Amino acid sequence: MNTKARAIEEKICPLEFAVNAISGKWKIPIVWQINQGHKRPSEMLKGIMKVDRRVLNQQLKELEQDGVLYKVNYNELPPKVEYHLTSLGEQLVEVLWKLNAWGETLLKQKETNK
Repeated sequence: MNTKARAIEEKICPLEFAVNAISGKWKIPIVWQINQGHKRPSEMLKGIMKVDRRVLNQQLKELEQDGVLYKVNYNELPPKVEYHLTSLGEQLVEVLWKLNAWGETLLKQKETNK
């Protein structure tokens, strides 16, 4: 393999990396729930009606691994766990607000084109 082809293969696109970190049907709703103060998985299940507990736990784990969330385990019975946004997660919320505004613009444009 020549050097040029290897350099292209190893190049990482930051946008693709970011999108992969938040891809998953429930990751953005999970981040919103935590941002709104719903920190326990049981609260998130109530706020995100159609998500399965197993899927919720998997996506929480992935968001934690990507540095978007951190988990606090309380040493008590019954067991208690809370999730919080990291500074990276708070930056993501700012981006999501901008994306939300862009979505509103798209909706208005769609209504205008009817």
